[in-house]
Amino acid sequence: MTKDIEPKLKKIGDYLKLSEENSFVIPAYQRAYSWGIGQCDKLWQDIIDFCENGRKDSYFFGTIIINSEGDTLELIDGQQRTTTFLLLLKALLIRINAAIVTTPNDEDSAKLRSNLRDRRKKIMGILYRVETDNISDYPDETDREIYCRPIVLRNESINEDGKFKQDLETIMKAATFEEAESAVYHIGRKQKDNKYTNFFRNFKFFYHKFDEEPMRNIGKINVFAKTLLDGCEVIEIRSWAMGQAISMFNSLNSDGLPLYDSDIISAKLYAAASALGKTDDYSKLWSELKAQTMALEELGISNLNALLMQYMYYIRTVNGETVTANGTVNVTTPGLRRYFTEDNKKPVGDPIGMCKDLLKLVKAWQAVANLEEVKVLLKFNENAKLFLASYLLRRSEEEISEDGVNEENVKKIAEGLLRLFAVLELVDLGYSSKPFKIFLFREEVKLADPAVSEEEIGKDFIEHINAAFKRYDLSKATLSYDGNALVYLNEYLFAREKRLAFSLDVKCDIEHIMPNSGNNLQMIRQDAGITDAKEFEAVVNKLGNKILLEAKINRSIGNEWFRTKISTRLSEKTGYVDSVYPIASYLVKKYAGETRPLWTKDDIETATGRAGNRIVGFVFGTDETIAPSEA
Repeated sequence: MTKDIEPKLKKIGDYLKLSEENSFVIPAYQRAYSWGIGQCDKLWQDIIDFCENGRKDSYFFGTIIINSEGDTLELIDGQQRTTTFLLLLKALLIRINAAIVTTPNDEDSAKLRSNLRDRRKKIMGILYRVETDNISDYPDETDREIYCRPIVLRNESINEDGKFKQDLETIMKAATFEEAESAVYHIGRKQKDNKYTNFFRNFKFFYHKFDEEPMRNIGKINVFAKTLLDGCEVIEIRSWAMGQAISMFNSLNSDGLPLYDSDIISAKLYAAASALGKTDDYSKLWSELKAQTMALEELGISNLNALLMQYMYYIRTVNGETVTANGTVNVTTPGLRRYFTEDNKKPVGDPIGMCKDLLKLVKAWQAVANLEEVKVLLKFNENAKLFLASYLLRRSEEEISEDGVNEENVKKIAEGLLRLFAVLELVDLGYSSKPFKIFLFREEVKLADPAVSEEEIGKDFIEHINAAFKRYDLSKATLSYDGNALVYLNEYLFAREKRLAFSLDVKCDIEHIMPNSGNNLQMIRQDAGITDAKEFEAVVNKLGNKILLEAKINRSIGNEWFRTKISTRLSEKTGYVDSVYPIASYLVKKYAGETRPLWTKDDIETATGRAGNRIVGFVFGTDETIAPSEA
């Protein structure tokens, strides 16, 4: 029978003071130490304000949730604050040690010296396995032996770099700040404080805070220590069952950081792996998954929560949860947390299998990340990723690992999705409307089925668009379109039409050929044949006035005249002539030799019409029949 939870209001000094047989443990599934200077500064200022207000009551630092199964105290919620309290106490201990040495040895200072010695012993008794009776009144060589004893917190998180997590112990072993600074881990190729881990950066922040007023006063350090240890409190909630602790973790997240669904699901997976005796296998796979996902996140493709959502969509599809046997479509999508912890616990019950599936998805994304069709698709609605992921998951892990993916087939699927999500940009309907979400849920059954060919799926998209939408309506909509997603598609289609190279590898901006701001705006408008400000605002944001341009070039030419932008160079500025993007390069060739080339309202209207024809032709699957056109 599970014991009742035990909530207790505790002073910080009492909460952190553990018995000889106990240790705080950060479980394997927990997040890395993520607090930065902002959170530390707020914690510091809260304590300082409380000290200065002279209040008699206590200051409350939130709730700590602990799983107390066994001798260890697993920090389910509160690892960030607990770790930070330890770093603050270590910085405070070093300052108190220095203050004890420098406090005058006279009758007037006797009480202050006595108080400082008491604070020193109490902090050392918290940070290290030592009885206060065995701590000397003054810092001496016996301190070093104590500092080398095991600390009260053990970090088992698989989400924390192994080299990083050692920093807490390194800091605790140091007798001085300088000793800690020289011994902690230095991150390669980083400068200034960025070369340090969060552990040392925060420790350094607290240490140097004591150099500021009013903390230079030894008496203030004494008051600060007393306030922190005896005047600040937490509610410690102890549970004796992992499930119970996780449920509280779910509802009481008080450390100031967002509680992600992936944190809860990771905890459930770890618990399942533990029950199966497979924690080592799970930890290894989860660490690999986190590392691989970070690479995807840097590319702007997906984070762990998004991958879990994609995986949920795939599972619900292959299980027949979205489209029933009689063809009914269920478009209600449960939350990640609810689905994996309540609605369908089977995937979490197989932690090794689920991790392998997620790794397979990551590897598939990595394999298609460089396809230009996929890069363009990712500029559109985020929901497009859900359905491409279901297609990627149809292959086995062995197939993806050994053969990669068939790029031509992926391009066909990406183009089908591009067609539909381009329509979404042009109509006054939301993603949840019938022509989009219901169709996509039905089509996802085929996307996830390896027996259905890519040609059949591509044909489905074209037939659906032709049945649900009218070419005239979409063509008309392109004339007033002022968004950015279709700019990427237009550039891609123009390159394909002209058989030019196209790549989004170079960081680019959306460039207004006719600038929409700047010092020369009035004269540029006159050259363009626009006198009315409202007309200018409508024209300048049209599809035909927007192209892709390297960020470096775009920021160099700023809001120059068109004739300046397409010229070779003006002073140190680089123009369209150095761009690898197709339309910019085309404009340079088109206007080469003209003494005073202009980009007018008529040019924008013409370019907008051509872009619209290009995009609409692609959307309806007739782009190959359209004769090559100008930009």
